[in-house]
Amino acid sequence: MISRSALARNAQQAARRSCSVRPAQQRGFAAVASSGAFETTDANGLKVASRDTHGPTTKLAIIAKAGTRYQPLPGLTVGLEEFAFKNTQKRSALRINRESELLGGQLTASHTREALVLGASFLKDDLPYFAELLAEVVTQTKYTTHEFHEDVERVLHLRQAANSANVAAIALDNAHAVAFHTGLGAPLAPYSAVPAQKYLNEEHVASYADAVYTKPNIAIVAEGANAETLSRWVSQFFKDVPASSQSGQSLKTEATKYFGGEQRTANPAGNSMVIAFPGSDINASKPEIAVLASLLGNQPSIKWSPGFSLLSKAAAATPGLSASTSSLAYSDAGLLAIQLTGAAASVRKGAQDTVKALKAIAEGSISKEDVSKAVANAKFDALDKAQLRDSSILLAGNGIISSGKPLDIAKISQSFDAVSADKLKTAAKALLDGKATVSTVGDLFVLPYAEEIGLRRDLSPFLACKPSLHARCAYSEAILAATSWANTAATKILLFGIPKLPFLAEWKVQPCILPTLRFNDNCPSYPSRIQPELPAHADSRRLLHCGIPRNSIRLTFISFLTR
Repeated sequence: MISRSALARNAQQAARRSCSVRPAQQRGFAAVASSGAFETTDANGLKVASRDTHGPTTKLAIIAKAGTRYQPLPGLTVGLEEFAFKNTQKRSALRINRESELLGGQLTASHTREALVLGASFLKDDLPYFAELLAEVVTQTKYTTHEFHEDVERVLHLRQAANSANVAAIALDNAHAVAFHTGLGAPLAPYSAVPAQKYLNEEHVASYADAVYTKPNIAIVAEGANAETLSRWVSQFFKDVPASSQSGQSLKTEATKYFGGEQRTANPAGNSMVIAFPGSDINASKPEIAVLASLLGNQPSIKWSPGFSLLSKAAAATPGLSASTSSLAYSDAGLLAIQLTGAAASVRKGAQDTVKALKAIAEGSISKEDVSKAVANAKFDALDKAQLRDSSILLAGNGIISSGKPLDIAKISQSFDAVSADKLKTAAKALLDGKATVSTVGDLFVLPYAEEIGLRRDLSPFLACKPSLHARCAYSEAILAATSWANTAATKILLFGIPKLPFLAEWKVQPCILPTLRFNDNCPSYPSRIQPELPAHADSRRLLHCGIPRNSIRLTFISFLTR
């Protein structure tokens, strides 16, 4: 009888012999030549981008320049989204649903602040059918009255009710409104407070579609489709897409301007606070912003670990707090947004920790190891989004409709390698010295103001001028909000925009009782030279009221008389 140990030795020797000869006999798989980038072509004036992943399924999407940024009236982007895959000139909505289900397809419609996305996911062999369907949606949709009232308007009311209880979304939308005012400041989701019904009807949606669905404003992007095959079907089915609007309308394409400020909204549904600063665009013109977002942090990337980011550590030590940081990039602007959600006391503590973390970065007290982790995390996030189907299609489409070509994600990710601790220090200091955007939603009795957590506020006076009945008199009132009290020599006040006054004056004001305000002498909006008195050609009487609420001084200027 052969012993068990002998059998084990023979088996081990046989395994070693097989392993020793395997490398000479094994045949490896061929490497994929594609780098993962989208291949772009032109089909009858339409920009087409595709990436063949050699899989059994395909996703085809139309990326239209029809986000909430471009809508001329509130609610038009949502209305256009809801009219997708409704009745067309050739097919009813019921037929579209049944045919798509028989083919195993999935139809979706969504929007962002800059784009409307109409997508179809299906088996690869069904590309011709879904290419024709998407072409019909763009060129032959019937914007009927009964569908508007029965489907679009009804769904709009339901979405408004749901969104009005989402305090995190409200806070983020309010932050965009404060930061950018119009354009990117338009709300992403419909709320009951936004009077969309006043502006939204089927005629306005049809007019908006006429301006949007033109060749310069749309891109056709596919994942899992051959470029040559896709271009052939697009040339056949999308030939009716006009080169310009038939009514002569054009989209609003004003350049984005950052303003900043603070907005507070009471809401019993929960508590959320957004602290935001100017960010980077989709081309990563400021790569340090994305790295700074990774360093400040999101949820931990490793389970049961607090994570390396500064806010994840703070959230772990604060019960009931959820903290996240995002670099929200758009075609010509960006927003570095830190969102805090949870119990009011926890959000207040998280807001204080956020400013402390930014100040720590600005002071250079962050370790090089944490900076290296943040750089690697930013690179992974960028490359991961470019690899995922939905996000990669949106990134490619956004790049095409804004600059004519898909974003080069590989180049963007490489730019993060040049971000150093000194660049992060400079970026954080610039953010703290600038004007922040603070949006607060929830229990306003507990949630802090911006200056309470150490953020700088703008000290420029907001003048509300009221000319008197006398032709040579004008009245104006300015309220200056103070970030903190300091023992400076004087407060600089600049008058501007006063009607019927031929002079622009700057002078010292010595408060009678209250201490003076701290002011940023490096602010380029104010001259460095201080004139102690008004110009000789102006005569004025100044009245300074003391004993008013903290952190503010009320100055009333009356009887401005010109000679």
